[in-house]
Amino acid sequence: MLNKKLHLVSLGCTKNLVDSEVMLGRLKEYEIIDNPNEADVIIVNTCGFIDPAKEESISTILNIHQERKKDSILVMSGCLSERYKEELQKSLPEIDIFTGVGDYEQIDKLIAQKKGAVFSPEVYLINENSPRVITGSNTHAYIKIAEGCNQNCSFCAIPSFKGRLHSRTIDSIVKEVKSLVDRGFYEFSFISQDSSSFGRDLGLKDGLIDMIKEIEQIDGIKVARILYLYPSTTSFELIDAIAESKLFQTYYDMPIQQIDDSMLKIMKRGFGEKKTIELLERMKSKPNAFIRTSIIAGHPQETQKAFNRVCEFLKEFKFDRFNVFYYSNEENTTAFDMKPIDNEIIEDRVNILEEIEKETTQESLKKMLNQTIDIILEGESDEHEYILSARPTLWAKDIDGDILINDTSDLDIEFGALYKAKVTELVGDRLLATLISKINND
Repeated sequence: MLNKKLHLVSLGCTKNLVDSEVMLGRLKEYEIIDNPNEADVIIVNTCGFIDPAKEESISTILNIHQERKKDSILVMSGCLSERYKEELQKSLPEIDIFTGVGDYEQIDKLIAQKKGAVFSPEVYLINENSPRVITGSNTHAYIKIAEGCNQNCSFCAIPSFKGRLHSRTIDSIVKEVKSLVDRGFYEFSFISQDSSSFGRDLGLKDGLIDMIKEIEQIDGIKVARILYLYPSTTSFELIDAIAESKLFQTYYDMPIQQIDDSMLKIMKRGFGEKKTIELLERMKSKPNAFIRTSIIAGHPQETQKAFNRVCEFLKEFKFDRFNVFYYSNEENTTAFDMKPIDNEIIEDRVNILEEIEKETTQESLKKMLNQTIDIILEGESDEHEYILSARPTLWAKDIDGDILINDTSDLDIEFGALYKAKVTELVGDRLLATLISKINND
């Protein structure tokens, strides 16, 4: 009988989520609960990427500590814990167990010891034998294909605490995916810090293309996509391989961060404006392509001219989605010692970029009107119990939003199943659609 209770909070990116799911796999004897106040063990898997993520991690831990029951065990794991291990152990006596990014599969042993700090020198990378409890879906899973990063971007501290690129073998990835297909999963998002570099540390010239070909051979997968390409390691051949795949969505998530030549050089992005635009235009030329990116506002030395250039480009190119980030000044980066831009200027630039994002997202949504698309029916919507939430298979889970189904055409409803739907209307920033038919899952 289950009598020990576990509460886990996974902060930050989906790569962190995979590591959290591994910890859940090691702690299967615990009952997972939503209320930390009743838990015997509480784990906060932290994010240490930028200032807002760090603040969220610390405030989450302190809030939980105030409410937790006596004799419970509070564990701090993940990137923030790894990055500031010495400082946090001194400043957070509330924590019972500190661990970083190397010991997710040892979490059961650490909890059995009840107190202490364990930081392995190696970053943990999941393999096909790692225990894992997938959360948030019975049909979709994230597959981590590599850890670390070989890039040297001026603003990013990730290589300083996650290390250099460390890829899984394609065989390991294939085995994990097959085991998940056997458990009923049919949609997979392949993730890493720089997915287009996958396999380079293993001597593979086109590792991601090789992986795509192997994944295509697995029966039972219906939908797949790749997240987080990097401009200087993305080739025309890779763009073409994704577009030509019958299984992988024509989905390109490539954070460009800026487009002005001088800024790309300062940011150590490896590619200039001309080559970056060539890649993006190649993506745009593919039928039904969906293109997402990220932009940083206010990096040191970002002139008004450079900012105007990125605004102009975003309006011209019309990404389907883009995220806007305030520049965050991070230790162990080359930008850290550069003269910062005033916060008021950064805030103004963020606001301008967010307005452009609203306009271009609206245009992307309008292009879908009257189209018949494949969707995954996800559940009741946040609008009304009779209006259902669905996600086009082209859109990434948890990232690109949903559409609303306001007419089911009296079809049998099965959450998690694939359907054909016709997009009928755009209300605000939500598309409405009518179900046409269920797609057979054989």
